[in-house]
Amino acid sequence: MTASDTPTELGEFLRTRRARLQPEDVGLVAYGTRRRVPGLRREELAQLAGVSITYYTRLEQGQSRNASDEVLDAISRALRLDADEHAHLRNLARPARAKARTAERFERVRPAVRQLIDAMTDVPAVVVGRRNEVLAWNPLGHALLAGHLDAAGPDRPADRPNLSRLLFLDPRTRELYPRWETEARAQVAFLRLAAGRHREDRQLAALIGELSMKSAEFAALWSGHPVHDCLFGNKELRHPVVGDLVLDFEALPLPEAAGHRMLLFSAAPGSSAEAGLRLLAATTTAAAGPAPTGRRAAGTPIGE
Repeated sequence: MTASDTPTELGEFLRTRRARLQPEDVGLVAYGTRRRVPGLRREELAQLAGVSITYYTRLEQGQSRNASDEVLDAISRALRLDADEHAHLRNLARPARAKARTAERFERVRPAVRQLIDAMTDVPAVVVGRRNEVLAWNPLGHALLAGHLDAAGPDRPADRPNLSRLLFLDPRTRELYPRWETEARAQVAFLRLAAGRHREDRQLAALIGELSMKSAEFAALWSGHPVHDCLFGNKELRHPVVGDLVLDFEALPLPEAAGHRMLLFSAAPGSSAEAGLRLLAATTTAAAGPAPTGRRAAGTPIGE
């Protein structure tokens, strides 16, 4: 899969959004003639958006890279895009920024963020980067999402786990989600949004290409151009140690780090999931052995 700065990305996105609307959905008269393509025709969308068919065609073909915000907003309204889709349209319609070198640098977590998640002994916490790679996790976050992996993996940039890669390519992670299809759609929608925001990121493009080649399910979902930024909600997990869990989650953007998020998980008070988290925390503490005295030495990996 190529990076999202190619003209075809914008055109494919617009075509998928035209295809999901029928003329009657937007107040147009649908005559009995047979339609060659599903959804709205280009001329119908251009009419709704108040732009010429020639201009809209050039935009969809990637031949116009200077569309005004007013034109993009009009097209967004005509296509009935939600806020995430609207932002994605604007990202794709703009020339990509030349920041390839910056994007290739390994992401880092501020010491204060590590200190914060270490202090959350009863809350699973995971810090992820723009590509959904794990930058840091506390012991409970590691035990919840990837206890079968090395806890020190995030401290080695070359070995960092990636939540999207794990979901599609790791059988044990797949078993963690009883509603795997729902989680898969959410992951692909997030990656689509990230790809539009960071079109200069070669590592993100490489990840998307890898998943497209190795997972037919990913490729099928990706072709539909889903776009959604899920910042909160709940997740159903079938944990191998403590059983079924229904957890609330929050994805909190971190300041001064583009695309970094802190994922926090919690359970409703008095629920079986709360008891399960407590059991998992106790199991994690027991496996780690006695707590060290004094402050953790600088550079010691999280979870050790």
